[in-house]
Amino acid sequence: MHRTHTCGELRITDINKTVTLSGWLQKSRDLGGMTFIDLRDRYGITQLAFNMETNAAICEKARKCGREFVLKVTGKVIERSSKNANIPTGEIEIEVTDFEVLNESQTPPFTIEDNTDGGDDLRMKYRYLDIRRKPVRDNLLLRHKMSQQTRVYLDAQQFTEVETPVLIKSTPEGARDFVVPSRMNQGQFYALPQSPQTFKQLLMVAGMDRYYQIVKCFRDEDLRADRQPEFTQIDCEMSFVEQEDILNMFEGLVKHLFKNVKGIDIDTLPRMTFADAAKYYGSDKPDTRFDMKFVELKSVETLHATSLLPAGFPVFDNAELVVGICAKGCAEYTRKQLDELTEFVKRPQIGATGLVYARVNADGSVKSSVDKFYDEATLKHWATAMNAAPGDLLLIMAGATDKTRKALCELRLEMGTRMGLRNPDVYSCLWVIDFPLLEFIEEEGRWFAMHHPFTSPKPEDVEHLTNGDYAKVRANAYDMVINGVEVGGGSIRIFDKTLQGKMFEVLGFTKEEAQAQFGFLMNAFEYGAPPHGGIAFGFDRLCSLFGGENSIRDFIAFPKNNSGRDVMIDGPSPIDQKQLNELGISVNSL
Repeated sequence: MHRTHTCGELRITDINKTVTLSGWLQKSRDLGGMTFIDLRDRYGITQLAFNMETNAAICEKARKCGREFVLKVTGKVIERSSKNANIPTGEIEIEVTDFEVLNESQTPPFTIEDNTDGGDDLRMKYRYLDIRRKPVRDNLLLRHKMSQQTRVYLDAQQFTEVETPVLIKSTPEGARDFVVPSRMNQGQFYALPQSPQTFKQLLMVAGMDRYYQIVKCFRDEDLRADRQPEFTQIDCEMSFVEQEDILNMFEGLVKHLFKNVKGIDIDTLPRMTFADAAKYYGSDKPDTRFDMKFVELKSVETLHATSLLPAGFPVFDNAELVVGICAKGCAEYTRKQLDELTEFVKRPQIGATGLVYARVNADGSVKSSVDKFYDEATLKHWATAMNAAPGDLLLIMAGATDKTRKALCELRLEMGTRMGLRNPDVYSCLWVIDFPLLEFIEEEGRWFAMHHPFTSPKPEDVEHLTNGDYAKVRANAYDMVINGVEVGGGSIRIFDKTLQGKMFEVLGFTKEEAQAQFGFLMNAFEYGAPPHGGIAFGFDRLCSLFGGENSIRDFIAFPKNNSGRDVMIDGPSPIDQKQLNELGISVNSL
């Protein structure tokens, strides 16, 4: 028997028991007559005590062991004279009577401790060592509990878990596919699924009614903190439903996860239209943990009274949109801090040309960076419009509507961070609804689906789709947003073959192209497709949010780096010429 107990199990009530433990040597301390070793396994740490007077041979053997040696010890549980309140086993130690080295270890390239000295690349190269650290191990245990509780909830709601194919057909819409050459059908390729979208719709045609799957998906995209080339979704679909049914069902799932994983009760999720999210937050995934809503001083839709923006400042005069935020209590920002904010919005990834600011002083007077263009009365009108009080700072931007909103969104988030308003332990959830169904891409010269080609328009907007007024068509779609992160999205699907055909036509597919790409789905619709809709949650993103982190990487057992490489196994890598020959792929074609 390698162990009778784990290294996190023993307590003061176990004193005088003879036990056997196995684990890794975390730390060793040689005090002359005594040697102490911290033995670690997945469950915790237990201190081992070796006494030179009572068992010199075992003590000498223990002294020769290095970090991460795998040990097996037997001994008696005794009370520690110097207790450690920082660990659950801190009141006891093991007086070792028998000792065995199960395996030796090289000195690890970084410390296996909560606060390690290893950088990201080094830890990813030795990921199997990194997982031994408690923070990473706890993240993976959190992920396990999230998947377990997801299944508990969906099973109780009569969902059936169904596996869908991993080798599928490439489609032209969406992100880039990872492709897989076929040996038996040379010159032809499978694709790895970006999502099981068409298969879950086919399952609804097949009468499965409620489907889910915790499924791997693949997208050949540039990476960032919340993206990996392979990622996991909670993928769901329901029949005979409308949007309200979906929102209620999966609001229930998120409430269940917060309650059973975090011990937090979440209120009913508010709903915000896409138009309001853009107008007040500059984003379709607003972080609503703090207020700081946008206030428009000038816009295309509504030109405010001239008392707000009398002519004279060309930047505002020529702008399509003049919009600002009120940073409460920030009027004391120094010129250096304000210059930093100006440089922040001028960064290439944000692309603003500048920033106007105005301080509301303690006496109610307002001083701004554009005093020479506007008098005190005008500046006070700004303060009133933006609900500013003495001590507040107004930050204002101007330009083209979409670009300016996006830039101010970044500034709002930066201010939220600086002001300590983005606490990862506080959760603000909402639904964003009524997205545009289509967007026109100038470079491509055609309309694209905002979600995917199977998203249904709002019933009251179908007429705009048929008469060609595509910009007015709203999607029967919804996103769940938590703390400014889109964690899930879905839609009510098109189940009528005529409407689906119209959608393909708007997206620029000929009938032949639509049949070639999606004929299997269109054919299925000939056999009585029910009304249906669904949603997919980014499981990795949910886990990172629940874990209070921005990056999904530490919640994936073996992630890729920012270049899409697995530095541990050194992949991707060239393949043997023999394999290429079997696939009918010429080296010259690569």
